[in-house]
Amino acid sequence: MPMLLFPLPRPTLPVRGEEALFPVRRIYCVGRNYAEHAREMGHDPALEAPFFFAKPADALVNAPAAVAYPPATRDLQHEVELVVALHGGGRNLDSAQARACIFGYGVGLDLTRRDLQRAARDKGQPWDMGKGFDQSAPVSQLVPATLCGHPRVGQIELSVNGQLRQRGDLSDMILDVDTLLIRLSRLVELCAGDLLFTGTPAGVAALQPGDRVDARVDGVAELRVDIAPPQD
Repeated sequence: MPMLLFPLPRPTLPVRGEEALFPVRRIYCVGRNYAEHAREMGHDPALEAPFFFAKPADALVNAPAAVAYPPATRDLQHEVELVVALHGGGRNLDSAQARACIFGYGVGLDLTRRDLQRAARDKGQPWDMGKGFDQSAPVSQLVPATLCGHPRVGQIELSVNGQLRQRGDLSDMILDVDTLLIRLSRLVELCAGDLLFTGTPAGVAALQPGDRVDARVDGVAELRVDIAPPQD
């Protein structure tokens, strides 16, 4: 077998209580999985079901971290989310199989260039440049389910510079974690190393260089991100 021309780093996340790192394969995300957030974005959750999209694995950032304000936007927005990490997978999972493939949980930010996302939406174009840019997926350390269980209720919240902006409860999800995994497994084969961002509650808003973002999910983890000046 010939050698590769050059090595590529594998994105990883730290794990609470472990020296070994969790290797990340793919990052899946869910849009409009909290009714109030769907409404604040101008959509009726009774008419439009949650849906899936993706970010590249190398958009991952191990938080706490400084994240540079990205180029080509004047409207970078925060979305706090429960993140699910898988150590198993498959196709067409049932409920028991979906639960069994979960390794653990973390807190993530689905950073969004909202102006680019809206422009793409209005033209019927993909969201990739609004959602999948560099450093757009900060995630806390992962907490194994053996330590935190499988949280399905509990506060999820985000503050910017000490001011509360987002607060909801995991029970407010339109589709719960197990149902999301079941539905996603009908579209793609899930595998060990996959992450799933499960949606955000209402209150998304703009960030500026110099902002400090603190987020948490009760019983899971906390996350801190500082928004750094744009890179040259």
